[in-house]
Amino acid sequence: MPLPTDLGPTSEAGLPPEFADADEKTLVPLKIEDWLTVIVMGALALITFANVLVRYFTSQSFAWTEEISVFLMIVLSLVAGSAAMARNQHIRIEYFADSGPERRQRTLACFGALMVAVLFGLIGALSLRVVWDDYRFGETSPGIGVPQWWYTMWLPILSIAIALRALGLFIRRSRDEVAA
Repeated sequence: MPLPTDLGPTSEAGLPPEFADADEKTLVPLKIEDWLTVIVMGALALITFANVLVRYFTSQSFAWTEEISVFLMIVLSLVAGSAAMARNQHIRIEYFADSGPERRQRTLACFGALMVAVLFGLIGALSLRVVWDDYRFGETSPGIGVPQWWYTMWLPILSIAIALRALGLFIRRSRDEVAA
C-alpha cells in the first residue's frame, strides 16, 4: 500500500497548522527558554561524554563533572518549568482543569497561575537568603571548591522568572475571561 504524498496544509516549518502557532504571544519571547534548554542539554551531553572517554582511557574521571552536571540538571528543570508555565503546560489535574464549563476552566487556569506565581515568588525571595549566607560565610562547593553562591544564585533568578511567566499567564487568562 503506497504512502500518501499529500498530508495536507503545512506551515513554513513543515508543521501542521494546529502545531505551527501553538505558542501564545508573550512579552518576553519563549525562544529564550528554548535556547537555554538546548545549551544546557548540549553542555550536559558534552560533559558526560568527556567524562566517559577519560574514564575509559585512563581509569579515572574528572572530579568536577558530577558537581557541574547536578547544577546543570537543576538549571534545566527550572528553565523547562518556566517554559511549561508560559505555555500553560504545567502539571495539573486535567480532570478538573479541562472539564466542565469554559468559565470554570478559565477561572481554574487563573487560580493555578496565580498560585504558581505566589509559590515561586516565595521561593525566589527566600532563596535570596541562602545565596547571601553562602556568600557571607564563604561556603565552597564540595567537589571543586568554588564559591557555593555561584550555584545557588540561579535559584532565585530562575524562580522569579517562573513567577513572572506565571503572572503573564494569569494576565492572559484574565483577559480571556473578560473578553468571553
